[in-house]
This record gives sequence, structure tokens and C-alpha cells, in this order.
Amino acid sequence: MATRALILDMDGTMVDSMPAHARSWEVFTRHHHIAMGIDEVLKKTTGRTGVECIRILMGEDIPDERAVELINEKEAVYRDFFGRDFREVAGFRKFAGLAQARGLKLAVATAGDKHNIAFVLQRLLLARAPDAIVGGDEGIAGKPQPDLFLEAARRVGIAPAQCIVFEDAPFGIEAARRAGMRAVAICSTHEADELAGPHVVAQVRDYEELMTSNFLESLHA
Repeated sequence: MATRALILDMDGTMVDSMPAHARSWEVFTRHHHIAMGIDEVLKKTTGRTGVECIRILMGEDIPDERAVELINEKEAVYRDFFGRDFREVAGFRKFAGLAQARGLKLAVATAGDKHNIAFVLQRLLLARAPDAIVGGDEGIAGKPQPDLFLEAARRVGIAPAQCIVFEDAPFGIEAARRAGMRAVAICSTHEADELAGPHVVAQVRDYEELMTSNFLESLHA
């Protein structure tokens, strides 16, 4: 089946932001006396929405309003850290432009909220805006549930089987499988064996490697 849309996770996939997220979680857990190592925090939260993250770390009974306050606190620290050292995953902007020039729809489907999405897009300065954006503060279940990816496909009007997801995290790779989509593993934060599956069509370190392999030319979009 022809590929007609690329659906992109944001953190660790479009931008190399996971070290800043790790540092901000470290600050947050220390401030709130959460006795959990950062590796475990990231394993449990990466791909989850902000409210889901807070409830995983601090209890399922936290009201929505309080959970939003807490995740806003954490994300403000993240933006401060990443704003000082903002960088894309190598080659992303060029790859996105080439994909759009070939007529592919581009959608962003992230567990990040509207503030983090705006923060990233304002700094990436893409030549053309994504065709759709789905965020984690829209009341949609986070990964590994497929909902964010399915909503992105719906918004660009493309069937799931004609979409390829780009992801850097195990929950995201699993969400793509559940959505009935193929996936490209961007191994910026995890090893390839953690991002494997029968639906994974490529595993690369970054977009420069993907472009070198003529990935877009192989899609016959």
C-alpha cells in the first residue's frame, strides 16, 4: 500500500529533547520527594500524557486540576533547560521538507502539551507547518494506546495503513502497532532491539542516515 502520511512523535524524534526532560524530572522528583530513579521515571512516563505521568508518579487519586498544575511545573523547568541547548534530531528539518515536497502529509502526534509543542515549533522554524498536530493535553489517551496516532491520521484524512509513524520510544512503537501503522524507529534514546517489531520498517540513528538510505524514494508515495 502506498504511503501517504508520516506521523511524527516530537520529543526524541523531531528534537533531541530527552536529556532535558530527564533533568527536569530529576528536579521535579527531588522537589516532591518522589523516591524513584530517573531511568525508571522515564521508562514509566515517556509517551504518556502529562496528567498520566503525574498519576503514575504521585497517585491515581490526584484531581485533574492539581495534576495539570504539577505537570506545568515540571514542563516549565524542561523548557528552561532545553531552551539553552535546543537542537533537532540530526537532519529532521531537511527530511521534513523533502517529505512534504513529495506530497506526503506530515502530522505531529505527541504526548507533549500545547506549550511544549509551540516551544518546539517556534524554534525548529520548519519551512512548512505540519498538516495536523495532536497533543497530549487534548483528553486523548497517551501511548502505548494508539489514540494519538489514530487521531492524527483522521485529521489528515489518511487511512492508518497508509501512515508511517516515527518514534524513539518503546511505548510509541507499540502504539503504532496497535494503530495498524508501520513505524520507523529513531534510535536517539533507545537501542534498536528496544524498538523492534514486525511493523518496524527501518531503524536509524537520525534523519541523515534515513536520507542516505533513500528512504523517501522507496515509498512510492
